[in-house]
Order: sequence, then C-alpha cells, then structure tokens
Amino acid sequence: MDTDVEKTAMWKIYLRLLPFAFIAYSLCYIDRINATFAALTMRTDLGLSASAYGFAVGTFYWGYFLFEVPSNLIMEKVGARLWIARIMITWGILAGITAFATGPYSLAIIRFLLGVAEAGFFPGMILYFTYWFPAKHHARIVSGLLSGFVIAVAGGAPVSTAIMSLDGMFGLRGWQIMYIAEAIPTVVLGVATLFIMIDRPEQAKFLTTDEKAWLANKLASERAAKEAVKTFSIWQGMFDKKVLLLSLNYFGIVTASLGMLFFIPQIIKSLGVTNNMTVGWLTMIPYICGAISMVVWGRISDRMQERRWNLLAACCVSTAGLVIAGLTMGSIWALVGMSIAAIGFYGSKGPFWAMPPMFLTGSAAAASLAWINSIGNLGGFFGPWYVGVIKDLTESYSGGLYGLGLLGLIASMVAAFWLHIEDVTTERTAEVRA
Repeated sequence: MDTDVEKTAMWKIYLRLLPFAFIAYSLCYIDRINATFAALTMRTDLGLSASAYGFAVGTFYWGYFLFEVPSNLIMEKVGARLWIARIMITWGILAGITAFATGPYSLAIIRFLLGVAEAGFFPGMILYFTYWFPAKHHARIVSGLLSGFVIAVAGGAPVSTAIMSLDGMFGLRGWQIMYIAEAIPTVVLGVATLFIMIDRPEQAKFLTTDEKAWLANKLASERAAKEAVKTFSIWQGMFDKKVLLLSLNYFGIVTASLGMLFFIPQIIKSLGVTNNMTVGWLTMIPYICGAISMVVWGRISDRMQERRWNLLAACCVSTAGLVIAGLTMGSIWALVGMSIAAIGFYGSKGPFWAMPPMFLTGSAAAASLAWINSIGNLGGFFGPWYVGVIKDLTESYSGGLYGLGLLGLIASMVAAFWLHIEDVTTERTAEVRA
C-alpha cells in the first residue's frame, strides 16, 4: 500500500514543483550570466579591460556571500512563497538596470546589488525541496533544478546574441536591449510565484490525505534519524567540520566553472570566430554536454545511493577538461576540453547537494546550505577576475585555465580524503541503529 501511495505522491510532487523550479532557475541564470554575451561588445563601449570586466561581473558574488545566510533564515521563517517571489522581483529589476551601466564602477555596483537581491534563491530552493522530497530523491531533484542553469546558458546563448543584433533600436546598444528584454520575464514570474508556490505539503490540495500522511511520516522518520545522531544549532551547523569541507570543495568547483563560464564566448571568439551569432551557437556545446551529465549523474547517484565517489569522479573529469582546453588553446580542441570540463562541473552538482541534508535539519540546514553556497560562490568573483588578469598579462587564456584546473584538483582531493558523510536516512543504517 505504502509503495502505491509513494509512487502517486512523488509523481504529483515532481510534476507540480520541478517545472516551476526549472523555469525560475533558468531565468535566474540568464539574468546572472548574460554579461558573458554582453561583453562581446559592452567591453569596448564601456572601455573595460579583461581584468576590469572580470572584477566587475565578479562583485555579484560578494553581494551573494554577504546576504546568503540571512536570506535563507528569513525564508525559513516567512515561507518560500513570499520570499522567493521577493527575490525574483528585485533581481529582475536590477538585472534590467544593468543596461544603464556607464563604466567599470557603475557596472560593479549594479552587479553587487544584483547579488544582494538574488542571495538565498538557490539554497532556498534546496531547503524548500527538503520539505517535499525524501532523501533518496535529493540528487535527481537538485540535478533537475540545476539543469535549468545549463539549459539557460545553452539556449540563452543564441537568444542573447540574436537580441544583441538589434543594436540601435530605441537608441540603445544591443547589449542594453538584451539586459532589459531578459529581465522582464523574471519580474513577471516573480509576481506569478505568489500564486504558484505552496509552502508546505500539508497545504497541498493536489495531494490526497493518505499521500500527505505518508510523506509527513517519511520526512519525520528521516529527520528523527538525523537528529538521533546529532542536533545542530545554527552556529554549530555552519562551522561543523563536514560543512567547512563541503564549502572548500564547492569553492574549488565554482571558481573553476565560473572562471571558465564568464569567458567561454570570448575564448571561442579568440579561436577566429568573428560572427557573434556563431559564437552563441558554439557556446551551447559545452552546456548541452553539462546538462546531459547533470541529469544522468544525478540519477546514477540516487540509484547507487552514493555521493562521495560520484562527486570525486566528477571533479576529476572537470580538472582533466580544463587541462585539455589549456593545452589546445587556439584550436577547436579547446572547445572539446571545455565541454569535458562542463561534464564534470555539472555532473558534480547532484551528488554534492544531496550530501548536506544527510546530516542537517531545520534552521541549521537553512543556514548551512546558504553558508556552503555563499562560500563556494565567492569563486564567482575570484575565477573570472583571475582569468581576466592572466589574459591581460599573457595575451592567452591558457594560463587562466591551468589555474582553474588546479582548483578542480584541490576539490578532487577534498572529496577523496575527507568527505566521508554517513547517510543515516538509508533503510540499512536505520535498521542497524534500531
């Protein structure tokens, strides 16, 4: 009986929550990374060097870092519906305002404020999923959410470059039109969030009484299993050894991935591709590979009920891809290397984000998920800035990619030697403890 109830309940929840989360995260990343395409002409218009561009777009992550934990704690108190709507509306407005940057300083300030506005969205969604999904679903649901990012980059590449071809319309540059046009859907969906999202399963009219009861009992038993091992306060959770090691691993992966991401269109253009639309189409390739990897690797991790070694394998693949790209810079093989790196970067996401809920609950989970994400996303500042500095110094992207590869190697070592986290929610562990 429970098996039938579980199947119908989870099928309904997937259909209700995942499409909305997927679209919201797609818009999130379009508004966050469209600067990569704008840079094809914006750098010249605003007089930005590679290092100044990398610094300016990276200030986003300082705003993200400073306000991530408070944002997630507020969401835990006021509910996901109101807080996710607030996040989306404010970040959409600020994403549109980016069109009116006039130089490196105004761009940096707007990007910082965009990070403040968006802080808490991703860890908030991860926390929200813990209210609805048992542990064995965590890697695939996170992969489903994060595939929105990869699809946003892949699909947004030709769309963004196509909008930029409208240069001169309304007296605006093409990159200005792109920022405004891509911000509007985010604000609209933010308003719609108030009518779409449901805070908790007990409020869900689409679930039957039996389905609500099964889910409540399942989530309560998993929470009890975790709290029987240890109950964390907010501060204990944030500074627990496992949380700090997860943060270190994530910092390495995010620095490497975003250091590559913000320069992919410019790297492709440096290969001799002169048409911006062609650059957009070619930019899709690494992220299509990443999207497939993310979904498949998440399902494999859930099927195996194993996280650490899947994470390690993904980190190693990303490191190898970055080295290949650096060694073959100037040829089409650099694009192949970046595609391999993307397979590793995004294949790591499902196993990684399934690990914190294995031992954290409640407000400690809210704070720690945000803390891990905020520390990791500081890499979004250091990665692009570092690649830009190395490009200005050496006139090549190879050195920057080698440095990013070193960070991927460090993330691999953290996973290999220190990230042993017992999953106390598995049936076998629960039986042993009984």
